[in-house]
Amino acid sequence: MHSQHIMHSFDEELRFLTNQIGSMGGYAERMVEQAVAALVSGDTGLARKVVEDDAFLDRKEREIGEKAVVIIAKRQPMAGDLREIVGAIRISGDLERIGDLGKNIAKRVAPVKEARQPARLFRGLSALSDLALTQLKEVLDAYASRSAAKISFVRDRDEEIDAMYTSLFRELLTYMMEDPRNITACTHLIFCAKNIERIGDHATNIAETVYHIITGTVLPPERPKEDESHKVVAPPQTDGLR
Repeated sequence: MHSQHIMHSFDEELRFLTNQIGSMGGYAERMVEQAVAALVSGDTGLARKVVEDDAFLDRKEREIGEKAVVIIAKRQPMAGDLREIVGAIRISGDLERIGDLGKNIAKRVAPVKEARQPARLFRGLSALSDLALTQLKEVLDAYASRSAAKISFVRDRDEEIDAMYTSLFRELLTYMMEDPRNITACTHLIFCAKNIERIGDHATNIAETVYHIITGTVLPPERPKEDESHKVVAPPQTDGLR
């Protein structure tokens, strides 16, 4: 009976970690959604809320880390249980970083708003954000349902995000070259796009952790990333010279 009680309370502790990760995941998703919405609409009030909300994720990550250490010390878990606990620590770290990236986007809302840019500049950013958030939702669903099958789509999605980021980078660079007045806002938007692309990277990290929790093995090595923005160069000046 005593060992049954121990097992029951241990299961409750593991459930606590899973629930906390679910809470963090939903919060991180909402922060990114609101940060991008604030950027597109120029809503500085909403941007301030996102910046303030980041403290919640910092606190949750700390709580999960502290709880995990106590469980490991008390229970000395093996194999799958240990993977669950260490995985929760790693996933909470990635979710906290995603919150930071949302906060970084929110901090650029005011300077972008001052530059009064046309709506077309934001379309690609919204599409990139939708893709990254869909990926994050899928990964968190895979964690909640412990479904390794759902993880197989994540890497393809990450390649889509990288390709869209590279395309958006080129587009923003073109706007900057067309009109020097676009330079300030486009520079901020390039940073925002890079932050969104990095959210995709953290979602991929979470997918790898979830796969390890479920199977005890690592995902096969991924193909090289396709972010080619570093290859983008300005066209040569042709002002009549040969």
